[in-house]
Amino acid sequence: MSDDQQMPDLSSLLAQAQEMMAGASAAAEEVVTGQAGGGMVKVEVDGHFEFQSVTIDPKVVDPDDVEMLEDLVLAALRDAADQLAEGQSEAMGGMDLGGLDLGGLLGGAPE
Repeated sequence: MSDDQQMPDLSSLLAQAQEMMAGASAAAEEVVTGQAGGGMVKVEVDGHFEFQSVTIDPKVVDPDDVEMLEDLVLAALRDAADQLAEGQSEAMGGMDLGGLDLGGLLGGAPE
């Protein structure tokens, strides 16, 4: 094996994986609030995607425009999901594994 093909330091990789898992666990416990309409609609959800609450300001409840309220709720849900994804990415050290195949190293089922 040449110098440019050295084996990775497995203890270092294991330590990094443990740090990422601890960060992911902490991120899963975090509750985020997605908002829409300037905070008129709020949705709280934890890192396990268990929704905690929905708050709707009565000012946005218009029986003649239910579609607007539906759009605001959907926007708040998307905002919460984006926040969770960002938090989980940060917990994993900003690493985006994308399509990286680690051969089941992290416990994923082989395809």
